Amino acid sequence: MKSDHTLDARGLLCPEPVMMLHAAVRKVAPGEVLQVIATDPSTQRDIPKFCQFLGYELVEHAEEGDEFVFWIRKGGD
Repeated sequence: MKSDHTLDARGLLCPEPVMMLHAAVRKVAPGEVLQVIATDPSTQRDIPKFCQFLGYELVEHAEEGDEFVFWIRKGGD
């Protein structure tokens, strides 16, 4: 899937990936897609909850080897 921005959170453990996501999503324009790449299994739970809580669309989620990849579309502010 095409993304407008990428956040590389590989090697980081909870809560760092979600904290970085919170900062990164502020720089994303409404309608753009942010790709997040992480290796912490807890992101499979935390990132969907983050999106639901803040009203972002989790467009797609994939597991690629030991990496978890998320595509998040930012809604209108």
